[in-house]
Amino acid sequence: MREEDPEMAQDEAAAAAAHVLPRCYRHADQETGVSCSRCGRPICPQCMIDAAVGFHCPECVRGATAAQPPRAATTRFGGRLTGDGALVTKILIGINLVVFLLAGYLDKPLADQWDLYSQVWPNGASAGVAAGPDQWYRLLTATFLHTTPLHIGSNMLALWWMGPTLERVLGRVRYLALYLVSGLAGSALVYLVAGERVASLGASGAIFGVFGATAVLYRVARQPLGPVIALIVFNLVITFSVPQIDWRAHIGGLVAGVLTGIGMMYAPRARRNLVQAGTVVAMLGVVLAMVLVESARLTG
Repeated sequence: MREEDPEMAQDEAAAAAAHVLPRCYRHADQETGVSCSRCGRPICPQCMIDAAVGFHCPECVRGATAAQPPRAATTRFGGRLTGDGALVTKILIGINLVVFLLAGYLDKPLADQWDLYSQVWPNGASAGVAAGPDQWYRLLTATFLHTTPLHIGSNMLALWWMGPTLERVLGRVRYLALYLVSGLAGSALVYLVAGERVASLGASGAIFGVFGATAVLYRVARQPLGPVIALIVFNLVITFSVPQIDWRAHIGGLVAGVLTGIGMMYAPRARRNLVQAGTVVAMLGVVLAMVLVESARLTG
């Protein structure tokens, strides 16, 4: 029979006690050699949460998350989901209505000061946009002017039908940028084609931009394009059938809306803001180029 050495048994027990691992603070049956790098609590593999340095315990992670302000919800294209999804559309309609009342009834000279007007006489004298950069504001202000109740009514009704959907998916800032760029592009094409003698006004160019961007949205969302294409075609038929309608503003706005919509909705997520902002800047560059080319031709 083998006899046990009492002194050796005591040494082994002491060594075993010295090598006992701490137990997880949440799972007492789990020994672990890892501690939270923030608070020092022992944590088992079930409780380890990757951190920049080492691991954190669930309590420290929850505390850090609670201390951070909640992130604003965003749409697929980067716009913030906040409050009224049609706010910008309502504001645009309101501005158009106020300007219509001012220019049509309360301050009629305003229409002459704001419309897209350009005139060049045989002696070289010029007025309106052709007169120089100090008159280029007309490219924008003309998009808020209308001639008759039917004119503004049809435009604002179309904006109310189509605008809110686009505003909700793009967000307020992107939607407003697309609307304004489309309106400017329509005005610039009017000036480029007929800068020697032109008088034009209306929000139709901007609204056609909304139509074009909506078609892009349907394409991205894999929705049937038939309804929106039919709407665009119907409005183009009216555009080219009624002599008083300026087709140049409609075509310019439509093309700008499609191109801006593509840039905003197909932008890669990793560089989304950069690509979207770059698209708007590029479109503004095209608008400026058209104005410069026509102005140089008229004054050259």
